[in-house]
Amino acid sequence: MKVIMLPVGPIEANCFVVYDEETKEAAVIDPGADGKRIIQEINKHDLKVKYIINTHGHADHIGANLDVKNSTGASLMIHEEDGAMLTDANSNLSVFMGRGITKPAPDVLLHEGDVIEIGSSTLKVVHTPGHTKGGICLYNEEVCFSGDTLFAGSIGRTDFPGGSYGEIINSIKTKLMPLADEIIVYPGHGPATTIGQERRTNPFLVK
Repeated sequence: MKVIMLPVGPIEANCFVVYDEETKEAAVIDPGADGKRIIQEINKHDLKVKYIINTHGHADHIGANLDVKNSTGASLMIHEEDGAMLTDANSNLSVFMGRGITKPAPDVLLHEGDVIEIGSSTLKVVHTPGHTKGGICLYNEEVCFSGDTLFAGSIGRTDFPGGSYGEIINSIKTKLMPLADEIIVYPGHGPATTIGQERRTNPFLVK
């Protein structure tokens, strides 16, 4: 699986274009803004985007959903507990950013344990509430897309509606820390890290 990381929008949320080199099947994870730039990257590599996957429903991660969906026809996926956020400008916080995002609605509501196939690669859905009620991470034996759950040296904010410090710490410790040390973590903001690095040095986990 090839991974292209694109920091997008005013607060540089990470959008990821992931694809299978042989089949050119792809998914776009968290297209938060800069739809034209994301689409240019898709076209540059001649990719067939099957899925748009939101790790959670906040505006900085969903802002270019409509652009990418209109361009590719891909199915839009989000966890069932965040599904309603895609059409509610208050709960997705876009109203506070002067945008008012209320579409598109999700095509597929994800659940714990779902497996998403991208060519010969797969990504497994793990429900990691704490930043939002329906926050998810996506992982396989090589990579983990952690959304706003786990960052390099930090964790996601828990002061937004639906956030919970206790839940996010529990999600990380029970769902992510059991993963192999060498798995590369691609977070929703900031640089990549590894599970092992965060296990050893993340101040929220090492106490």
